[in-house]
Amino acid sequence: MARAVRSLARRDLSERELADRLDRDNVAEAERNETVDRLVRAGAVDDERLAKDRAELLARRGAGDLLVRHDLEARGISDDQAEAAVAALEPEAVRAQRIVERRGPGPRTARYLASKGFSEESIEAALEKAVAEDAPPAVR
Repeated sequence: MARAVRSLARRDLSERELADRLDRDNVAEAERNETVDRLVRAGAVDDERLAKDRAELLARRGAGDLLVRHDLEARGISDDQAEAAVAALEPEAVRAQRIVERRGPGPRTARYLASKGFSEESIEAALEKAVAEDAPPAVR
């Protein structure tokens, strides 16, 4: 339990991450499972809370939905919890549009958005909107 609490004092961990840390510290499986279960019941380990907080943090840092999902899955968050956390975020297209407004439209921005896990649809929509806003009014 002391090892688990020390690990949680540094940062929030998912159930799987905590179990993996205890496994690396050579904690017996039965004791490891009991410790994780007790901490889940006490609310110290909460995958749903972790997923929500982590998704919000990544989105604020400019991550797209694909990158957020990948990060959560790598931490052992269930698909359902990851999807719920992503669904609670501001729409990906809006986040992409904000980045395009800051960086300007163009191929470099498109590549940047793709590298940050934005969907092709969100990238195209954000770039098209920026280009349409910059276009001169039609001549009549």
